[in-house]
This record gives sequence, C-alpha cells and structure tokens, in this order.
Amino acid sequence: MLKLNNVQKTYDNFSLNCSLSLRPGYITGLIGTNGAGKTTVFKSALGLINLDGGEVSVLGKDPKKLMAEDRNKIGVVLSDSGYSGYLSVLDVSKLMKNFYPSFDRAKFLKQCEQSDLPLKKQIKDFSTGMKAKLKLLTAMSYNAKLLILDEPTAGLDVIAREELLDRIRDYMDEKERSVLISSHISGDLESICDDLYLIDQGKIILYEETHVLLGDYGLLKVSEEQYQTLDKKYVLRIKKESYGYRLLSDHIKYYKENSKDIIIEKGSIDEVITMMIRGECL
Repeated sequence: MLKLNNVQKTYDNFSLNCSLSLRPGYITGLIGTNGAGKTTVFKSALGLINLDGGEVSVLGKDPKKLMAEDRNKIGVVLSDSGYSGYLSVLDVSKLMKNFYPSFDRAKFLKQCEQSDLPLKKQIKDFSTGMKAKLKLLTAMSYNAKLLILDEPTAGLDVIAREELLDRIRDYMDEKERSVLISSHISGDLESICDDLYLIDQGKIILYEETHVLLGDYGLLKVSEEQYQTLDKKYVLRIKKESYGYRLLSDHIKYYKENSKDIIIEKGSIDEVITMMIRGECL
C-alpha cells in the first residue's frame, strides 16, 4: 500500500531520515512528540515536498506519477488542511461529486447528519470537533483503499476522539483497505492500531506490533546493587532515578522468570515512548 525507503528531507533545523511500510488490511500508527517529523513523513508520502533522497511507493507507484484514478483510491486528512469557511456541507458534497466519480453523496450526507453536522451552516461557524469530523468523513466518502490521516483527533475532547476512531474502525470492515494515522495521543493509537512506528527527531527509533508492545514490553525498577548484577541483554533503555534505575525491556517475561527480586511493571505506550526518547542506551 505504502512504502518509504530511506526517505530523506532536510530543513534549516530539522532532518528526516526514515523508512516504514504499510501492509494491506492494517491500521498503522505513527507516533511521536510534536515536531518529531510526523507531518513531514505524510507530505513525503504524498509527494507534496521534494525529497533529498530515498524512495516512496504509493499503491505501487511513485507519488508524483499517480494518475487521477490512482488518487481516487487515496483519502487524506492533513492537520493543516481544511475547507473554505464560507462553504457548507452541502457545498462540499457538490464539489466532491465533481472531483471523485465514486463519491457516494447520499451516504456522505447521511453520515454527516448522524455526526450532528448541520448541512447548510457555514463551516467557519463549526467547532473544532465538527471540522475534524467533516474532514474525516470526506476522506472516507469515495471508497478509497488507503487513508492517510495526520493528527485527525488533535484538539478534540474524549467523546469526539472516540467517535472519529469508531468511524475508522467501521471503515476497515471492508478488506484490502489500509490506514496510516499519526497522533501524539498514544491512547488513541493503542486502541486502534495493529502496529506502531515511533519517530523522534526525524528517525524511526522503534517499530512493533501493538499487541507485542503491550504484552512483552515493561519497566524494571532496580536498586544500584541490583543493577550491577542484573542480566541486561534484554534492556533497551536506562534512566537514572533516586532509588536506582528504571529500565525498559522488551522481554519482561524473561525477567519475571529469572529476576524475582526486582520490581517489574507492565509498560504503557506512553511509558515506552518516554523511555525510548529520554532513556539512555546501554
């Protein structure tokens, strides 16, 4: 569906150098702090910026060589995009019908009404959540095979975020569809993604299947003395604490079986992110 191979892009104070792959039938998450490079990855994938190196393949083609029929198979939500505030949902539906032959206007309008979006009200009078709903519903309205969603839940409350995530889950009911979604809210991706990439300072520093991340990763809390004798072959990151050390491991089962005198906690995605970014390598 989508593949970035050693993609490079340099700005004055930022450099991207990463690879990732999106498989059919998968919802893949790209997670990282603000400024980590998520939006640059999306723009690289869509051919919106000129690369300094590397290759991108979208639906098996260079993004700059995609034909109109190819682009009809891609739905996009970018964090800094939107519609003219003077349009209404009805106006947007008319535009979409002209741009996308497979656009289902009746279904789109029905979904907008179900999401409490007024059809005739100008978009400039919409709340942040209403605008986010509209962008997502539009991207899913013409049977695209690939959805690229950059921070679609940013700025939304818990209820609005969950509604958007439910829409994405429903969208994946049909086979041969894939989603690449970014967020700095780890809980959103934890509940919806099949696999996750963690990006920091323009580089992918971790890739894992979500169930493996939640099941096999964890934190070890050890004293100075315990740290000196601990088998560290499955330790990914280390952080000095007042009591000794906090360690991130991707094999907590091993330590449960072999180091029964240390404190072992199951790690959340937030904790994994924090340790991978702020912790030190061995």
